[in-house]
Amino acid sequence: MKKLFTFLGAMLVMAGSALRAQEVYSSAPLQTSVSAEDTTLEDGEDWIPSISLDSRFSYDRVVSEKSAGFGGDGLYLNIDGKISKHFSYSLCQKLFSQHGEDDSVFDNTDWLTLTYDVGQFSFTAGKDALTLGSYEYDAYDIDSYFDMNSMFYNSFSSYQWGVKAMWTNRSETTSIAFQVTNSPFVYTPKQENMYSYNLGWYGSWDSYESIWTVNLMEYAPGAFVKVLAVGNMFYWGDFSLGLDCISRGINFGIEDEVTVNLMPSYEFEKVRLFGKVGWEKSSDDLPYDFWGEYLALEDKVAANEECITTLPAFLVGDKDYWFYGLGVEYYPIDSVRLHAIWASNNYTSRHTFNIRLTWKFDVVKAIRRICR
Repeated sequence: MKKLFTFLGAMLVMAGSALRAQEVYSSAPLQTSVSAEDTTLEDGEDWIPSISLDSRFSYDRVVSEKSAGFGGDGLYLNIDGKISKHFSYSLCQKLFSQHGEDDSVFDNTDWLTLTYDVGQFSFTAGKDALTLGSYEYDAYDIDSYFDMNSMFYNSFSSYQWGVKAMWTNRSETTSIAFQVTNSPFVYTPKQENMYSYNLGWYGSWDSYESIWTVNLMEYAPGAFVKVLAVGNMFYWGDFSLGLDCISRGINFGIEDEVTVNLMPSYEFEKVRLFGKVGWEKSSDDLPYDFWGEYLALEDKVAANEECITTLPAFLVGDKDYWFYGLGVEYYPIDSVRLHAIWASNNYTSRHTFNIRLTWKFDVVKAIRRICR
């Protein structure tokens, strides 16, 4: 309850700040002093941040195990804004989640970044998504369907503290990013002194977009998992096709771990039909483990036998993993989405049917309407 009152108090403070900012800057005359330049954004932008509360409510049923029930998928606070014409910030915070006593205060923070833009360059510091070439991985959490996703997606620790520099060409069709973060294999970030080095290319044209990366992730001091990830998105009118190919291992190649996703989608006015087919392979003698479990093969097999979910507990090296699913999304309004999915795989042969309601509440817009 104390956390709830603290959160509501913070909302009231931000609301008051937003209204004062609207009153001050909407009527302020243009100034020529240095301080005026620091407090006036270009192209008519104002100081009021974008604030939203996003959540997802669902009904899940695993058919063969006859398990089912209603539940929530989290409450997210998103804040995006500018401090000056060069500095911007972004926050995604999971609210009302509980961790153990030894966990970091930022465990529920997906990202918290400050970005400085100058010319064609940007520099970002804070907690951010690790740059990885995959459109499955790039999706916002509440826009992702976990039973349809790869096991790599579900095991990878994607949000890390670090820094990033990015250059974008003038036509904004190509961006090159270099990022250094804590390694996803690190569990005590300020003590283990291990890092991930990530180089990415982002391309954007009318009929094609790309996220291609090379990643060196330190799993032990001086020892790296080498990742080559090629994410592609093709567009033909209302039809799109995503293709992710990720190779991970001690050497660049396909002998250690591979993930491939094929993701077709077709959009109508308020409806999107989509599907996914994916393939993964792993090895039983890897010196690293994204799960952090480092279990013997017989323990993984036993965990899979005891598992009652649609997703398996672990992948084993002697069996390729195929996963697949279909879904439909319906948007009665832009901020509300109703969707239904079916997902399965060849490891468990179980089937998940899921119906979810997702909503995104625009806090600033609501305050403006109330205060008219």
